[in-house]
Amino acid sequence: MIKATVDPACTGQFSQLFLDYIQEKPELRDFYNQYPRIENFGKLIENKRFTAEKREILVQSLKSQYQKIDLSDDFAKQIESLGKENTFTVTTGHQLNLFTGPLYFIYKIVSTINLAKQLGDKYPKHHFVPVYWMATEDHDFDEINYFKLDGKKYQWNSDQSGAVGDFELDKTFVEFMKSVSFAPDFFKEAYSSSKTLAEAVRKYVHHLFGEKGLVIVDGNDAELKKLFIPVIEQDILTGVANEKAQKQTDKLEALGYKSQIFPREINFFYMEKGIRERIEKRDNRYYVLDTELEFEEEEIKTLIQNSPEKFSPNVVLRPLYQEMILPNLAYLGGPAEVIYWLQLKGVFDHFGEVFPAVMPRNFALVLDSLTVKKMDSLNLKNEDLFCDYITWKKNFVAEKSSLDIFLKEEKEKLSQIFEAAGSEASEVDQSLKSAYEAAKVRVSKIMDHLSGKVRKAEERRLRIEIGRMDAIKANINPNGSPQERVENFMKFYLENPNFIEELFALFDPFDFNFMILKPEND
Repeated sequence: MIKATVDPACTGQFSQLFLDYIQEKPELRDFYNQYPRIENFGKLIENKRFTAEKREILVQSLKSQYQKIDLSDDFAKQIESLGKENTFTVTTGHQLNLFTGPLYFIYKIVSTINLAKQLGDKYPKHHFVPVYWMATEDHDFDEINYFKLDGKKYQWNSDQSGAVGDFELDKTFVEFMKSVSFAPDFFKEAYSSSKTLAEAVRKYVHHLFGEKGLVIVDGNDAELKKLFIPVIEQDILTGVANEKAQKQTDKLEALGYKSQIFPREINFFYMEKGIRERIEKRDNRYYVLDTELEFEEEEIKTLIQNSPEKFSPNVVLRPLYQEMILPNLAYLGGPAEVIYWLQLKGVFDHFGEVFPAVMPRNFALVLDSLTVKKMDSLNLKNEDLFCDYITWKKNFVAEKSSLDIFLKEEKEKLSQIFEAAGSEASEVDQSLKSAYEAAKVRVSKIMDHLSGKVRKAEERRLRIEIGRMDAIKANINPNGSPQERVENFMKFYLENPNFIEELFALFDPFDFNFMILKPEND
C-alpha cells in the first residue's frame, strides 16, 4: 500500500476539542502534562517514578496472567524487562470485541508498537514496552458481542452478566462459531482452547503481536488492585475524584467544549462473578445497585482492604489505575478517549501521579483498486472523499450538465419582461404593478420547478458517474459510519496476510494526519 494524508478537519469525523488539542491550541495547555512530541518524552522519563516494589508486583502478575501461553525466550525477557528501572511502557486499551471488532483496534496496537520502537531509537539508554490494556472488567456485553464483515453482522447471544472478561465460551459460543468458519485458524484455536473471553483475546492478540513485543495487561488482578487501595478508599469515602474531574470538566465547558464523560460521587463498581454494578452512598450506607448488597462504612473499609479486586473503576478512575500499576509514559486512544483524558488531569494531580502524554492513535482509510479507479474517473482528490454527498452531486451535475440546469438566463429574461411590463402598466393603473410582481413570483416558482426537472433529467443522464460516487461512499462509509469503525480487519487480512505488517511500515504515531491507503499498483 501507498500512503497519502489529509488534514483531519476535512474528514468531518472529529470534534473541535480534539482538533484544537492536536493543533496545540494555547487555551488547552492546563489540561495535559506534556504535548505528545518525541522530544518531550525525555521529561516524562525523568518525572515518572515507579518503585522496584511495583515493578516486581507487575512482573509477577504478568507471569501469572500468561501461564496458559507458551512464551518464547524473547517474550519472556520482555516481561522480565519491566522489572528494570530503565524500562517504561506506552499503552493503548480496548474492549474485548469478538474477532478484534472494528478495524481501529488493529490501528491502536500498531500505533502503540511503533511508538515504542521510535522511542527506543530516540532514547537508546531506555527500553520501551508496548502494552495492550484488556478491558476485561467492562460489563456492556451488547457493545462487544459482534463484529461486522462485508455488510454482515456476526453476533454471539448470551445471557451471562457481569465483567465480560469472565464470560465463559459455552455452548452458545460454540454455536456462534459455526457462523464464522471462514475465520483464520489462529482465531479458531484461541477460542476453542480457552475457557473465558479474556483468555481467548489474550491468545489471539499475542499471536498477532507477540513477536513485536506487545504485552497484554489484565487489570482484573487481585495483586495489582492492592496497589490501588488508597484511591479506592478515598474515592468511595470522600468523593474527591468527582470533585477534581468536575472542576476540570467545568473549565473545558467554560471554553465552549463538550464533555465526553461525566464523573460520579463514587466512581467504582462492585464486582464479583456475574455482577458489576455501581456503588451509591445513601444515608451513610453504601448500596450496590440492582442487588441486595449494602454496607456500613466500616464494612466497606474492611472489604476494600481485604478484597480490592471486588472494586472496579469506571472511566474516570481506570486511567489512574493504569498509570499506578505501569511505568507508563503515554496513552494512545481514539478521539473520544483523548478528550476524556483531558478531563482527568486534576484527578492525577490530586493523587500525585504523573499525567502521561495523551496521543491520538493513527487514523486510516483503506481503498481497494476499484474504488481508486472510480475516484480517478471522477477526478476526485483525496479530500473529496469526505465531502457532503448531496452538495457534491449538485455541483457535479451542474458542472457536467449540457444545459444550464438552473435556467439562470431564462429566469433573468422573464424577470426583465415582467418588470418592464409592470412598469408600463403602472402608468395606466398603479395597482397593476403589484399584479405583475405577483405574476413574476409565480413564474419564478414555475421556472424553479422546471429547473428541478432538468436537474433530475441530467442526473439520469449522469447516473453511471453518480453511481460511482455512491459506490465510493458506501465503501468508505459503510452504513454511514467511517470504515475503521465498522469493518473488521479480516476484510483485508483474508485477501492480504501481510496487511498488518504493511501498516507497521506506514503508520507514524507522531503524525496526527488522517491517512489514505491505496494499492501500490495504482
